[in-house]
Amino acid sequence: MPTRTRSLTVAAIIAIAFGLLTLVSGGRALFGGADMGAVVPFVLWFNFLAGFAYVAAGLGLWYQTGWATGLAIAIALATAAVFATFLWHISTGAAYEARTMGAMGLRLAVWVMIAVVAARLRRKV
Repeated sequence: MPTRTRSLTVAAIIAIAFGLLTLVSGGRALFGGADMGAVVPFVLWFNFLAGFAYVAAGLGLWYQTGWATGLAIAIALATAAVFATFLWHISTGAAYEARTMGAMGLRLAVWVMIAVVAARLRRKV
């Protein structure tokens, strides 16, 4: 196994941490009984379930598995699709929390960056 680069190490740590934080926050929102305002259920469920994939992708990147790059790309694409659907949802005048817009933008940016790092390093191997 080749030595893990600094950028891959950082990407893996960010993915794992982001996943764990997503699971905690999503779990609290879904199962904690807290009033989260005008949440959009499909976005909330996607984000919570994606947290498991985030952790898996991070571990895959850490251990430099062959499937981790594909999973990171799939997460980025799925996040983009859910974000686009969320934007369509709010364009219909439906209720939503403004923080969801920022959170989805952040998720998309993080996973695009992780996927790019993983894909670039995969090409070098």
